[in-house]
Amino acid sequence: MRGRSKLSARSEQILCSICQSYIETGQPVASADISRLRRHHLSAASIRSVMSELASEGYLAQPHASAGRIPTGKAFQLFVDLLPESRVHRAEFGRIRDSLNEAVSVEQRMNTCAHLLEEMTNSVAIGAVIPAGSQVLEQVQLVSLGDRRVLMVVVTSDKMVHDRVVALDEPITQEELSSVCNYINRNFSRRSISDVQRELRERLAAASAAYDLVLKRLILLYEKGLLSIGSEPEVCLEGAANLVAFELRLTKERLKSLYKTLEEKKLILQLLERFLEQPEGRIGVRIGLESEHPDMGELVLIGITVPGPGGVSNKLAVLGPLRMDYQRAMSAVLHVGRAMGSLPS
Repeated sequence: MRGRSKLSARSEQILCSICQSYIETGQPVASADISRLRRHHLSAASIRSVMSELASEGYLAQPHASAGRIPTGKAFQLFVDLLPESRVHRAEFGRIRDSLNEAVSVEQRMNTCAHLLEEMTNSVAIGAVIPAGSQVLEQVQLVSLGDRRVLMVVVTSDKMVHDRVVALDEPITQEELSSVCNYINRNFSRRSISDVQRELRERLAAASAAYDLVLKRLILLYEKGLLSIGSEPEVCLEGAANLVAFELRLTKERLKSLYKTLEEKKLILQLLERFLEQPEGRIGVRIGLESEHPDMGELVLIGITVPGPGGVSNKLAVLGPLRMDYQRAMSAVLHVGRAMGSLPS
């Protein structure tokens, strides 16, 4: 993808060399380091002059008076913009698609996406399914798993399957579960889930519900989230332990705080919604996330939005350090995103 800056082509090339050197070594970069690359055909003095201009434009910082320069977030953003477009490789695309084809529900498919991204990038991988507000109920299925556990399955008219296992406070038989299924499917199939939720709340609040065995069982399941499955965003996260290897300049206490932050579904959704605003199917990169959390200033979000059936929005992303292999991470996100978007609904 081609970036837009006011820098000359020569300055952009030198800046990219500085960024690449810093990614590989983690050390401040001196003009002599760039000169030794013999890539720019310039003397150390000429490169030093360009680096001084880059510093004045906010692309480079100097940690110590006698040290070299390190790229800023602004520099990394331009570095990423100047990288060539990632291409989809048929063999890799097919391997990923085969893995995703084995998933039988939306949640399983998204979990597989996150697992693949973590495996391919050694970063923190995020997957989110954000449903449209107008999803229509097709049917509900309830299966007793014993020990007061129930598998709740909600199928919407776009053929998306959402499932959840819940533990109940009292036993319930398969016959009673079947009666609840029949009640819901007979009365509410082909209606929007938001309408179903509203009418069910009214029916369950009525005094007569306490004397109807089916409604009494339905209350138990509704309180455990039946019919909120598929109407709420689903978020999965893999590889949080990789944060330790990122070499972030954080104390142990702040690193623990960051771990806890990543467990907050609401914040993850905010990150994805705010920083993945590019057109669907296009890679988005955000350098530095300190506006969302003070301990995220050294993190990078690379993601893609993949449209799903029925207006569902699937968001896939990796969260990594400033010193990451951007080309590899962007290629991984693109391949997984394209593979997911190619699957039948």
